[in-house]
Amino acid sequence: MPTGALARAFFGIVFNTVYCTAKGRDNGFGNGYMWANSLEAGKQMAQHHKKPVMVIIHKSWCTACKNLKPKFATSSEIQSLSKYFVMVNLVDDEEPESALFAPDGSYIPRIMFLSPNGTIDHEIYNEDGSNQHKFFYSRPEQIAKSMKKVLDKYNLEHFDV
Repeated sequence: MPTGALARAFFGIVFNTVYCTAKGRDNGFGNGYMWANSLEAGKQMAQHHKKPVMVIIHKSWCTACKNLKPKFATSSEIQSLSKYFVMVNLVDDEEPESALFAPDGSYIPRIMFLSPNGTIDHEIYNEDGSNQHKFFYSRPEQIAKSMKKVLDKYNLEHFDV
């Protein structure tokens, strides 16, 4: 085996292992979830495992974020659906600078979904929420409903909504 191919194989194994086992912080959203340690790691895990990504963008000082955290952390429905997702939560300065992650404003918290290939899916949003802040969720059942829509859209699992 040529040296270049051997090096690529070695680094491929190392990076797949690192991204598939790296555990991120829960930032209050629950340690019962497997969190990716960054958005980029989450995207790579999603492509490798062919799973969609759930991205939570929040701030440590935000009252609405603080109110959502315990509800999210203890939701058995979200926990059971999360096994089909790569879970990413981005706090404070980890928020992506791209306007794609703030299509209708930079309010918080925002929950967005990415396809398994890493493309932001603006068609999945909180249909029970505000038309002005489509990616704002305040209740676990709203989040679970969107998670089911994502899984149904990408034919990963069928759920009755």
